[in-house]
Amino acid sequence: MFLQRYYLECLSHASYMVADEKTKVAAVIDPRRDIDIYVEDAREHGFKIKHVILTHFHADFIAGHIELRDRVGARIYLGARANAEFDFEPLGDGSVIELGDIRLESMETPGHTPEGITLLAFDKTTDPKNPHAIFTGDTLFLGDVGRPDLFASIGVTAHELAEMLYDSLQNKLLKLPDETLVYPAHGAGSMCGKALSDEAVSTLGEQRLYNYALQPMTKEDFIKMVAVDQPEAPAYFGYDATLNQQERANLDELMKESMKALNLNTVLSLQKSGAQLVDVREAADFAGAHFRDSLNIGIDGRFATWAGTLLNKDVSIIIVAEANRVEEAVMRLGRIGFHNVKGYLKDGMESLKDRTDLISKTKRISTAAIDELEGEITIIDIRNQNEWDSGHIEDSVNIPLNHLADRIGEIPVSGHVIVHCQGGYRSMIAASLLEKEGRSNVFDLVGGYQAWVSSKRPVTASVKHAEG
Repeated sequence: MFLQRYYLECLSHASYMVADEKTKVAAVIDPRRDIDIYVEDAREHGFKIKHVILTHFHADFIAGHIELRDRVGARIYLGARANAEFDFEPLGDGSVIELGDIRLESMETPGHTPEGITLLAFDKTTDPKNPHAIFTGDTLFLGDVGRPDLFASIGVTAHELAEMLYDSLQNKLLKLPDETLVYPAHGAGSMCGKALSDEAVSTLGEQRLYNYALQPMTKEDFIKMVAVDQPEAPAYFGYDATLNQQERANLDELMKESMKALNLNTVLSLQKSGAQLVDVREAADFAGAHFRDSLNIGIDGRFATWAGTLLNKDVSIIIVAEANRVEEAVMRLGRIGFHNVKGYLKDGMESLKDRTDLISKTKRISTAAIDELEGEITIIDIRNQNEWDSGHIEDSVNIPLNHLADRIGEIPVSGHVIVHCQGGYRSMIAASLLEKEGRSNVFDLVGGYQAWVSSKRPVTASVKHAEG
């Protein structure tokens, strides 16, 4: 059995290729949308990708099933409960895909989504009765389980999905042998759960012992527990889940339309008409000089998550970037289904060398330099609630970044406003957002909360309110 894991850090997403070394037939499970990595691996090993399987309709990214179908002619497979606009092969309990000596068998495991499945991989030459590995999608993670609330808005309640999830775990997955290898579709950092491990693989026996959600408990207790402390899902999740069910253009076609170099006058005209300017450079470069009223979302961070949270998918986007990062930025927006990129600023910031009137700078400040400021100081912590509860700067105000635009009225227009996150990535996004809204009294705290703690300045923790 050939088994390869592909991990995409920016989306905390794992996909897999399974192939039979003898027949050279391969299947790809939960692929990313930019599929070159699978096609090149298959070519290198002499494999033919004949099957592409989604364990469920993903909400945090657009899967590459359409791309693999169009590029290599792969057959698409979904859970038997799935509805989709494109042709697919439904997989119910016990459905089999034969690769040769390698067999993939489907197990319906709803809970994270109604149509969720787990794939059992058997090597018939070593043990035809027990699976060597299982690909659990978002049903079972390492250290966690899939959240049941993402699909609650489309006709299935979170309570109903939590009941399904309990049954899938207790009555199906936990019946498999302890030595079975577990390969999930996401790792630490994903918003599809709350306590995911950063490990690549585990065994079912280890998960039975250490995964908090697999411990013996009643269904009622499980439902209560799995609903607590889930991260707030970005607004684009529902859009992506729906797009994954639709027939659509493939990524290659869409990127050709977006890779257009726009001169400065065209960009100014589009900006005046409401286009969104997104500068994907790192925070220090953006702070030093940037296009007026642009939003900084650094490409070397969780770009897709924050782009999907803060940008409007229905309004034109223009990219500002170094020349060697433009295509990557367009592709990564395409990974989450943002097809509204009209092009990029030709020559990047160099195009503004004679237009200093279009250049803005962002003020940054170190923890030590705060003491030198005169006048009123307001510190805005733009981390999420759980981060805030675990420790924060005394007398700071918590406004999570995903709510900042809606709550901008709470931020003083006078005095000094210092924004910070954990390490500095999100705070520059926040500073650029506030500047775009006309605030000129904003500082970005270099190094964020980590720098504050390292300088041994006072912090405090919140006591969580008891559940009512």
